[in-house]
Amino acid sequence: FFDDEGSRDSQGKLLTHPCPPYALAWGASSIMVGGCDKKIVAYGKKGQVLQNFDYSRDPSEKEFMVAVSSPSGQSVVFGSFDRLRVFNWAPRRGAWDEAEPKEIPNLYTITSLAWKRDGSQLCAGTLCGGVELFNYCLRRTIYRNMFEMTYVGLSQVIVKNLSTGTRMVLKSFYGYEIEEVKIMGKDRYLVAHTSDTLLLGDLLINKLSEVPWPSSGGNEKFFFENETVCLIFNAGELTLVEYGHNEILGSVRTEFMNPHLISARLNERKQRGVDDNKKLAYLVDMKTIAIVDLVGGYSLGTVSHDSKIDWLELNETGRKLLFRDKKLRLHLYDIKSGVRTTLQSFCSYVQWVPGSDVVVAQNRGNLCVWYSIDSPESVSIFNIKGDIVDLERADGRTEVIVSEGVNTVMYTLDEGLIEFGTAIDDGTYDRAVAFLETLEMTSENEAMWQKLSKLALEAGQLHIAERCFAALGDVSTVRFFRQTNEIADKVSQETGEDGMAFYKVQARVALLDKNFPLAEKHYLTQNCIDEAIEMYQELHMWDDCIALAEAK
Repeated sequence: FFDDEGSRDSQGKLLTHPCPPYALAWGASSIMVGGCDKKIVAYGKKGQVLQNFDYSRDPSEKEFMVAVSSPSGQSVVFGSFDRLRVFNWAPRRGAWDEAEPKEIPNLYTITSLAWKRDGSQLCAGTLCGGVELFNYCLRRTIYRNMFEMTYVGLSQVIVKNLSTGTRMVLKSFYGYEIEEVKIMGKDRYLVAHTSDTLLLGDLLINKLSEVPWPSSGGNEKFFFENETVCLIFNAGELTLVEYGHNEILGSVRTEFMNPHLISARLNERKQRGVDDNKKLAYLVDMKTIAIVDLVGGYSLGTVSHDSKIDWLELNETGRKLLFRDKKLRLHLYDIKSGVRTTLQSFCSYVQWVPGSDVVVAQNRGNLCVWYSIDSPESVSIFNIKGDIVDLERADGRTEVIVSEGVNTVMYTLDEGLIEFGTAIDDGTYDRAVAFLETLEMTSENEAMWQKLSKLALEAGQLHIAERCFAALGDVSTVRFFRQTNEIADKVSQETGEDGMAFYKVQARVALLDKNFPLAEKHYLTQNCIDEAIEMYQELHMWDDCIALAEAK
């Protein structure tokens, strides 16, 4: 029976085999059948005979008892008395090839067979209770004395790192034959070609992609500077492939293959209200930058400049673009508003601080830091004696490395301004709370808690607001928020709806903001007059209480 989701394949009786089909396996594009007549027959999907392997004249051959297909479907093994017969599918010829049979004296009749999921091993059970485990591969190679490549099928290769023992299964989803496997990009990325597709894999995070790729003679150039996407240049065209996705993310025309002239940002930082954020900035010509939204496939803008551009980079959220020209002038472009600002001249080094929207740059003997890039005029300047060579951010510290002749000096940036400002800009208030909890309470940190409490209240994140007021020592407000959150949580559990939208919660939030008419309105829309009167009584607002009672 076939049911291929509307492909109109045959259903019902498919064929009649001349003997009981003890050994039955569904391989690549055909069904393999064997039995007590010592013959193996390959049938097509419509029941026609494709191939016939006849062993009836071999006196040492017995009946075929069991058959199993490999996970890829490109190899089928038949078990009989003291023998395993292996058949491999040849996609270019469209036929089965028989490999050398495996003879095992005194094994007796093989009654069961099973493949390992990655196709690297075959297990056989016998009539006498024996269990035999076989390694299976078409060929095995060692790559640069670092990786072992086991070809377990024409379309499947197991790549093993000999130093760490980690493995990755490289498999063509379309069943194409894998021709060659290369390991590139500091021994982290896999590149393999088939006749019609290109396979890319990240060994570190174990993600594999297969995209349609017509044969181009192997003239592609791969760039692996970005950890989330592979940049492929071929014949004046830039193609982007995201690891773990089996379709091309985007393709643009450009003649500039320098990775410093291309910037791709794919969901590198979570933003409030933005689920999928994938943007690309690249050079159309030496003086023009194009910015593209890769999710929607449309242009976000074009930046024309009066001199040649030698460096560009988007920030992690894809909202700001930094670029520098040949005259060493540094410019900032806001993609949403389209406003361009010149930050400084004589810029010899510039970099976004990882995980933030903070910019570090060098202007002759000055180290310039923009902690709030939305205010380009607010810049912190430090005098240095050498040149900036690198920027490192790890273990809660951000350091600028400056080479001063034979010495290397570290300049530490204000991590509080970096982390807190970034979390506020992105709307990730839980990240801001996690950072503030690591700091001791000072006047500056108290101001940060107060700012966060105000923003959390405006955003309706009452649990975070409760934590902020607890840090500030406002016990009565914390108690009020605790009661409000308990009401919201109870409603969410009972109804499955958003507890923040419940009228009592909305009324209490308005009450905290001293917006008494709004709180009264929330009660009255639900016809809860007694609760509104009770609210005014608790506040000792007797005139409003009497007026409401008389009106209703």
